[in-house]
Amino acid sequence: MTKAQGVGPYEKVTQRGWPEWVALIDGMGGRDLPHPDIVPLVQKEIAHLDLKNHGWWAQGITIAYEQHIGRRIPGQQGDGTFASSASKTVPGTMDEALAAWEELVDRRTEFNGLEITEQPTTSATAKWRYWRCGLEDDSRINVTVNESAPGKCRVAVQHARLLSPEAAAECKAYWKDQLALLD
Repeated sequence: MTKAQGVGPYEKVTQRGWPEWVALIDGMGGRDLPHPDIVPLVQKEIAHLDLKNHGWWAQGITIAYEQHIGRRIPGQQGDGTFASSASKTVPGTMDEALAAWEELVDRRTEFNGLEITEQPTTSATAKWRYWRCGLEDDSRINVTVNESAPGKCRVAVQHARLLSPEAAAECKAYWKDQLALLD
């Protein structure tokens, strides 16, 4: 059994202790159900509560339950992979921050020893800028840029579809080092 992370908020908002949640989900067949089948059951249990986002709370309770029964370890995504992230706040507009990122990674053929197999793409919305690429191990790099304060932007790198918590920790350190180079 893996200790579920951060169950205190779920206990507080639902007024139901964690052992009671485990017994309830066990009683609904949770140990034999996949994640997408547990979430609506939990959501139904909390539907009467005055919450802003019942789905978010149901997801969190379900993930904590899966960690509790040993189906998922902390940091593990629903598909069994892991992700790491790092961010840095830089001066300038979103377009300037994205341009600085693109300049930093221009002409690279690999990241952290993994060859780029899907060439980078960019896209934009009114509130976000995006940069993405795929790597040889089927992992993906997703960079988001958004305004964090007037004249400042947050550049966040997420490295998704990693195969182990060790790979996630290694990538987190790598991306922190890369972001430190961003002006």
